[in-house]
Amino acid sequence: MTTENIIAKELNINDEQVKAVLKLFSEEATIPFIARYRKEKTGGLDEEVLREIEQKFEYLNLLNARKETVMKSIEEQGKLTDELSAAINAAEKLQTVEDLYLPYKRKRRTRATIAKEKGLEPLSEFILSEKDFRGDLNEIAEKFINPEKGAATSEEALSGALDIIAEKIGETAKIRENVRRYLAEKGVLRSTKNEKAPEETDRKKDVYEVYHDFKIPFAKSKPHQILAINRGEKEGFLKVVFDFDKDELLNKIYKTFQGKEFTVFEDLIRTAVKDSFGRLIYPSIERELRNELTEKAELHAIEVFASNLRQLLLQPPISGKIIMGIDPGFVSGSKIAVIDKTGKYLDGATIYPHPPQKRMTEAKGKIKSFIEKYDVDIIAIGNGTASRETETMVAELIKTLEREVSYLIVSEAGASVYSASPLAKEEFPDLEASMRGNISIARRVLDPLSELVKIEPKAIGVGMYQHDVNQKLLSKKLDDVVESCVNYVGVDLNTASVSLLSYVSGLSKPLAKRIVKYREENGFFPSREELKNVRGLGEKAFEQAAGFLKIRESGNPLDNTFIHPESYDATEKLLRLVGISVDEISAKGSLIELYVKQKGIRNIAGKLGVGEMTLSDIVDNLKKPGRDPREDVPKPILRSDILKLKDLSEGMKLKGTVRNIVDFGAFVDIGLKNDALLHISEISNKFINSPLDVLSVGDLIEVTVKSIDYTKGRIGLTLLDV
Repeated sequence: MTTENIIAKELNINDEQVKAVLKLFSEEATIPFIARYRKEKTGGLDEEVLREIEQKFEYLNLLNARKETVMKSIEEQGKLTDELSAAINAAEKLQTVEDLYLPYKRKRRTRATIAKEKGLEPLSEFILSEKDFRGDLNEIAEKFINPEKGAATSEEALSGALDIIAEKIGETAKIRENVRRYLAEKGVLRSTKNEKAPEETDRKKDVYEVYHDFKIPFAKSKPHQILAINRGEKEGFLKVVFDFDKDELLNKIYKTFQGKEFTVFEDLIRTAVKDSFGRLIYPSIERELRNELTEKAELHAIEVFASNLRQLLLQPPISGKIIMGIDPGFVSGSKIAVIDKTGKYLDGATIYPHPPQKRMTEAKGKIKSFIEKYDVDIIAIGNGTASRETETMVAELIKTLEREVSYLIVSEAGASVYSASPLAKEEFPDLEASMRGNISIARRVLDPLSELVKIEPKAIGVGMYQHDVNQKLLSKKLDDVVESCVNYVGVDLNTASVSLLSYVSGLSKPLAKRIVKYREENGFFPSREELKNVRGLGEKAFEQAAGFLKIRESGNPLDNTFIHPESYDATEKLLRLVGISVDEISAKGSLIELYVKQKGIRNIAGKLGVGEMTLSDIVDNLKKPGRDPREDVPKPILRSDILKLKDLSEGMKLKGTVRNIVDFGAFVDIGLKNDALLHISEISNKFINSPLDVLSVGDLIEVTVKSIDYTKGRIGLTLLDV
């Protein structure tokens, strides 16, 4: 099968779709561009499928390259048969290719190669071929005694022959595959406490105690269990082994190697099987399977991280408000900053309301003066150290104000990374690093996406075990998520930062810098067409980027939609058919949809010379020009008073915000110092594979308090009827 056939079959799509996508990739089209503007060519494939095609194409290219290398190496040895060539060409996995290559792979000296140097290979072949031998094997072995080569006795000769047989068994591709399958299907992963472990802290004991006597079938292990066990093993707290029926497996290996054919040398061959398994097969297969488990667990963790990040980035902006950001702290104080409705920094200060200084009255006075001076509407409090103490102070202060002010808790993950970055220094050259994080916290309320793109995605910290997984894969996946979100929302060409622009389809960081420089030197872009005047931005970059760059101030309202400039002629023709002008689309956009429905989408698409999917997108954009897709998401909960643990009781219903989602549940902010746990078993009456099937980061949900641990400050929640 061709590469296109294989990918199409795996993804259950047709060959033509795959061919079209690969052709677009070869033309340097980006995934967001293909997904939005080349639907007719791909049959409407979404970004997720396009990325899968990209990944599988890269893997198959790697596989084919490896096949060529392996066959060339075997051919140079004069050992490439038609059967072996066919087997390598038919291999669908890299591991299968490596198994087939193993007997021909150049290797360091082994017990088998040393035995061959002693001239013992004929003896090994005799043992394997003479099934009905009735004589004395020792007499045969004596013929191979050669003290000069190191075979001084018949016993040594026989031992060397078995070493050769053991290596032959260990290099048989079918045996390795069978062992791999048996352990994957019937193996049990077991972890125990390492008695030589370093002294456990209370936290470590709490984390690893469940794995001190833990076992689970290999096939049923869960990603978070694997990552926890791996970390415990790496830190020296756990020992990990595979449990399986060794006798049954050895018997399977013997039968695979020897078949049902009788041989008088069965005991000798079984000895070689046992040696081969323990010395050559099991150690490498165990590593492979552990690596496979880890890789799957890491990929799952990365997917969870990516899903959470996407939901966080797509949180709705709270626009049109004056916002104060507070980065709480104890010894070094709490940093406050005020930004205006556009995100411009207005003022800031450091206050010391908490221990050791305890200058609470002075701190409240400073916050109050800023609120009154700048008409602050919302106070955003970072969720790190001293967060809840600061929340208490703010809630108390709000009660005394005449002006209506609300507050909310904001994730400050990555704020310190941003504050020390070159970008932050460039934005606020006159401010110390410690004073920049609070500005970031405030801006995350004004427009989460625009602010969070300034931070390395993995520093945002939504997920689990992000430091334990493959960092290259994690970075690639999270960058893909940010790219997807930026292009899904679209970018205001006249206000977007370099950070935001650099994620737009077709734009690199250098191009993004040139766009901003052009804007600074020439003023706002009056139209998308003006982009072509930016140095280095050619036709290809314009094609890929233009549809995602919006201009509110443009004289052409189409520049403030996702309608691509290549479709402007068709759009204007459609408007003439309906009988309205471009300037009337905001008021009469719904008439266009009605007209297309009445006349038939296929009929109108034919008249305009565009595909039906493209026409459908044009109509959607004309209904709501300039629409931000985040508008449909509920806004964050704004609070004016604080909730304390003592205020809770079992059965109480509360509103909460989903802050993080992991395999075993979700953490929900209900206004307490610590987020409460909504366990996966408490999310739905129906079976769900993952909390992500039901919940998203940022969701506003009504929960019921199920349990309260006053000692540890832990709250258990439920979404079920109680």
